Amino acid sequence: MRGFRWPPPPDGGPRTWGPGPGGPRTGRPALPEPETELVTTPHGVRLERLVTGVGDPVTVFAHGLGNGIATTRPFGSGVNGRKVFFQFRGHGRSDAPAGPWSYLDLARDLRAIADLSGATRAFGASLGAGALSRLLVESPDRFDKLVFFLPAVLDQPRGPVARERVADLLAAVESGDASAVADVVSLELPSAIRNTPAGWAYLRQRLDQLLRDGLADGLAALPEQAPLRDATALAVVTAPALVIGCAGDDLHPVEVAERLAAALPNSTLHVYDRPGVLWSDRADLRERISGFLNE
Repeated sequence: MRGFRWPPPPDGGPRTWGPGPGGPRTGRPALPEPETELVTTPHGVRLERLVTGVGDPVTVFAHGLGNGIATTRPFGSGVNGRKVFFQFRGHGRSDAPAGPWSYLDLARDLRAIADLSGATRAFGASLGAGALSRLLVESPDRFDKLVFFLPAVLDQPRGPVARERVADLLAAVESGDASAVADVVSLELPSAIRNTPAGWAYLRQRLDQLLRDGLADGLAALPEQAPLRDATALAVVTAPALVIGCAGDDLHPVEVAERLAAALPNSTLHVYDRPGVLWSDRADLRERISGFLNE
């Protein structure tokens, strides 16, 4: 496997560097971010929001740690009605109140955006899945339908690999060194996608956002926490739920997805057989999510 390098070739490459002629040359990175708005929440934290689509129902999308609106938009591309995307505190243009923060704080962010937007359905990816789980403990009947994509943690803190990755990302962003940030972000890509035009496009977009907006120090304490004290608290949630996991994903252990699905009484679990599903099974993932939410 040839190594990763930064900056990329001027034309997005590769030429002689990277995968050979049989390597992947196509693929769509996260959608670019359009103009967003800042909304003031009842708990006093202004959050960045984007609303797309028209009509009902309304679905709110919660992103993962270090990600944001651009990386969650693809999940809603086939979903009917209005889609509400936002940035948690410490991400993008959202406020970063004094930390450290807990999953309860993130759940408040998610609830506020959902309430202000009239959302009746919710999607949570990774960190967003944890925040959604925490919200449901407080308000088990808040949403009519639920989607959890790659839940990373439930009632136990993240493992050492995930904690190290988060620490590396925060340190790289704080340094302002594009090469250091690229080294960490490139690990989000399947090895076959790195050093391809699609991989470079994804990296450029992620770096533009991270180096422009940064990440708040208050996020550093989250990998040491769990959203729930006991997963059995979710037994009172009756809304239909779709839980999606991937085998072989060190940051999002499939066991967490399995335990979450088991804790939710009206859930369906789907596990992909390899990580990097947004690159390898994008169409199936989109159809699976939209099919569940639209039915």
